[in-house]
Amino acid sequence: MSHAVKRSAAAVARLLLKAIPGRGWRRYAIGGLVVALGASGAVAAVAAVPAQAAHGQPAQASKDDSCRAPASPTLAGFTQGIVPIPGDSLHFVIGGSGPVLVLLHGWPMTWWEWNTVMPSLAKTHTVLAFDLPGLGNSEVPSDGGFTVADAATRIHEAVAALGFGDVSLLAHDLGVGIAYAYARLYPQQVGRLMVLDSELNGFGLEANFGFSFHFDLNMAPPPTPENIINNRLAEVTYLNYLYSFAAKAGAVTQQDKNIWYGDYRCPNIREAGYDYYRAFSDDATWDQNNSTPKLTIPVAAMGGEDSFGSAVADSLKNVDTDVHTIVAPGSGHYIPEEDPGFVIECANLFFSSNPNQTAPAGFEACLPT
Repeated sequence: MSHAVKRSAAAVARLLLKAIPGRGWRRYAIGGLVVALGASGAVAAVAAVPAQAAHGQPAQASKDDSCRAPASPTLAGFTQGIVPIPGDSLHFVIGGSGPVLVLLHGWPMTWWEWNTVMPSLAKTHTVLAFDLPGLGNSEVPSDGGFTVADAATRIHEAVAALGFGDVSLLAHDLGVGIAYAYARLYPQQVGRLMVLDSELNGFGLEANFGFSFHFDLNMAPPPTPENIINNRLAEVTYLNYLYSFAAKAGAVTQQDKNIWYGDYRCPNIREAGYDYYRAFSDDATWDQNNSTPKLTIPVAAMGGEDSFGSAVADSLKNVDTDVHTIVAPGSGHYIPEEDPGFVIECANLFFSSNPNQTAPAGFEACLPT
């Protein structure tokens, strides 16, 4: 049996195993899809799908590669647009004034995961949030390419097309590796980097693949995940499982879920998400090959207390000399949703240009010096 077939079979087998209760996102060590409705609520899941799905007839999403996510939600004080880049285009949301702060979301979310922190950050920065290439309202890349270096290059092209140069970066989950690649590729244009709850491939993330079946499923060669998550009910069930990685009940709201159900309803968008995971092996090689000399920019590495914790900083210390270890108390994987106040306070300190600022108790590590 080939390695690819073995991996596909393993991914399917893991779907049948029962989740193991615990704390944080790691509570689902080799969990199964079947727990998603139980963990997140069968009523919420059924209410979010079309009537025919609620009556036992799952609604098949369009297989047309031109399927698009619904129009992006609005956020008061911010404007949105589509910026063309060579061969593609990216969706962005922008507001505020001052130094540019680029926000990169995780999977399976979109720019909307920052909606609770963006207004406060915009008081002192030009906040520029993107839908990652292929996700949300951004175009699926026409030439493929889903490595962190590919995505970082496209984000940089979009930043430049909007007329900006020097930036700082705030990233979560999947966005963490992309933000690091951006800083590595364009070190003279990145002032500071804050990363939330993910390690880098090649420097720790791979040790976590056994904690949740979604890693193996998403990395499985096509069409395994495409054929398993192949209708609206399966999509909602899978997403509910992933959103249950929040340690604080209700932090990922029903509004958030409904938005992301729509954003990931298209098979081509879901496939783009899988393709980011399928690139993890290449990302690990790229990260390791581009880890020296170490970067010297200030890095705030934040992990949820009930998720990655201090491991985020341990990972980033392999590639940068100025890493600050920060743990978000009581948070699981979704720190921006679970404790936006903590993220805002820490980010305002870390990205501030005031050399004489002082930090409240518990935020000392957020100071950039």
